[in-house]
Amino acid sequence: MRISTTIFLTDETISPVRLARELEQRGFAGLYLPEHTHIPVSRDTPDPAGRGELPREYGRTLDPFVALGQAAAVTERLRLGTGITLVVEHDPIALAKQVATLDHLSGGRFTLGVGFGWNREEAADHGVDWSTRRARTRDAMHLMRALWAPVPTAYEGAFGHSVRASQAWPKPVAGGAPRTLVGGAAGPRLFEHIADYADGWMPIGGRGLTESVPVLREVWERAGRDPKALQVVPYAVLPSPGKLAHYEELGCEEVVLQLPPGQEAEVLGVLDEYASHL
Repeated sequence: MRISTTIFLTDETISPVRLARELEQRGFAGLYLPEHTHIPVSRDTPDPAGRGELPREYGRTLDPFVALGQAAAVTERLRLGTGITLVVEHDPIALAKQVATLDHLSGGRFTLGVGFGWNREEAADHGVDWSTRRARTRDAMHLMRALWAPVPTAYEGAFGHSVRASQAWPKPVAGGAPRTLVGGAAGPRLFEHIADYADGWMPIGGRGLTESVPVLREVWERAGRDPKALQVVPYAVLPSPGKLAHYEELGCEEVVLQLPPGQEAEVLGVLDEYASHL
């Protein structure tokens, strides 16, 4: 099983370049970065983790695409991903170009983690109608796939974003689309999204997978997807040998471990601890 990592990189933490080099030297498989464009100070949306006041790093996150571009430039094997991209907060035509460019420049090492968000105020500042954010995400994903298609392909969107048949290069290295994982809590709507436009699921923490993975597999196969192709990647995990063994028994080929949003000495110390699981 591949062991990857995630971290809130900020202006106060270890740098993307230093972390990426250390991950690759130690033999970790990948680096995933979260996204928040901003955190409104006046906020009614509760923290989904129940912490009350959000931790400091949420309002200081680096742009994941810029940070991963730095990481790509100083590594050769380390996989790079977003965990997750808030797709509805982007223009999908511009986002398609960002994703394809990073995948191209990294030699096909990019994974697009897709999420729907939890912060209503952040989304509202981007002009997002909260009730339609899932449908808008699906629409945006199909538009981006039209731009990534091998021949010029038009797409008429349902929420104001459409694209004419266009020349749009570079293309994702694997062809069609980069590896795509959808984050979120288990449920029929989420599983329909995964079966529609993704390669798998990125469940936070990995709880309840024994019950939910078979349900996802049923939805996946009913959609005509290859049963062997489904990927489940537990995300933001605090590891233990028993937990990792359980994921492996469930068929998970990758797990993403949570690093602290700290400075160099703290982060590298945790990496040394996590290296025992490699």
